Amino acid sequence: MLRFLTAGESHGPSLSVIVEGLPAGLAITSQRIGDELARRRLGYGRGPRMRFERDELRIIGGVRHGRTLGSPVAIEILNSEWPKWEQEMSPAPGSPSVRLTKPRPGHADLAGMQKYSFDDARDVLERASARETAARVVAGALAKALLATIDVEVLSHVVRIGTAVVAADVRPSPGDLAVVDSSEVRCMDHAAERAMIVEIKAAAKEGDSLGGIVEVIAYGVPVGLGSYVHWDRKLDGQLAGALMSIQAVKAVEIGDGMVQASQRGSVAHDAIALDESFVNGGGYVRRSDHAGGLEGGMSSGAPIIVKAAMKPLATLNRPVLETVDVATGSSALSFKERTDVTAVPALGVVAEAMVALVLANEALRKFGGDSVEEFVRNHASYVANLGSTSSAARPA
Repeated sequence: MLRFLTAGESHGPSLSVIVEGLPAGLAITSQRIGDELARRRLGYGRGPRMRFERDELRIIGGVRHGRTLGSPVAIEILNSEWPKWEQEMSPAPGSPSVRLTKPRPGHADLAGMQKYSFDDARDVLERASARETAARVVAGALAKALLATIDVEVLSHVVRIGTAVVAADVRPSPGDLAVVDSSEVRCMDHAAERAMIVEIKAAAKEGDSLGGIVEVIAYGVPVGLGSYVHWDRKLDGQLAGALMSIQAVKAVEIGDGMVQASQRGSVAHDAIALDESFVNGGGYVRRSDHAGGLEGGMSSGAPIIVKAAMKPLATLNRPVLETVDVATGSSALSFKERTDVTAVPALGVVAEAMVALVLANEALRKFGGDSVEEFVRNHASYVANLGSTSSAARPA
């Protein structure tokens, strides 16, 4: 079983992640992980921190000479701004220089203060911050590397920012990730890209923020990952939970889920046909992919397609959201931390990581193996057997 745990605060000395369950022999380098982290900083509308903050990595366990050992992998992401925050965020006994007592609507501030009996919102926001997703991207980079050994590719693109939406037929294909990342908003539809940038500029001018939607596609996923037997192993449930756990995500859609709710069954489902060249489906193909590659809690062999919707960021550059000063009980405007106009392009990178982690976990559960070589061999045997068992049911 693949699992991971992150630790650290937004302005602490570092973020760290421990990933357990990776087989031995997986090729891993700081450069490869750093490239994924750099993608998280992409996107028109990001704040100054994204431009000057650098992610310095330190692999502190589980990797030797560029390959995993089968033991837990521990990686630290150092904070280049730590000297500015060392006193305010010190773990030593003391007191903060300023207490933040005007919680921001839309954030974890107030509920977290009430839950833990804090009188300072910084005790909440430092961990609730989306900066934590950098550690998830590190874990996702490892999951992506494992999936690549069985030719599974996970990529994303932005399909909406504000009211600007891509054309319905625009979707990246395998190998298109560099093309997506070359866009300022990680969007493959040039007309929509221009409209998104116009909306971001308008929101920035007014000190406001924008949300949007990203789509994640996983190509090459073999049929049968997940389960129809157990509720907590249904692959669509796992994917939805993983994506909903990302900060500011408020909705998840699999395939054409929302549209299907208003359709008749005669048009909503994916017809099945024979195609011996489609090995990941055992020679069976779906003529469409309305289900997003998932049926009955399992992968069908078709591309897995899932969307995540992000609300507008709740910290605004022009504070106008009313709140209550918990120290005095009087009405106030919420305080302002450094913020972006939108983080939707970065959401795609984080969503890729979460989807990859879910798929890698289910692939390990299905194929097993203490080494990458064994994992790949088991996968190849399974896929080959899919073809042989399916052919027995075909007419001569």
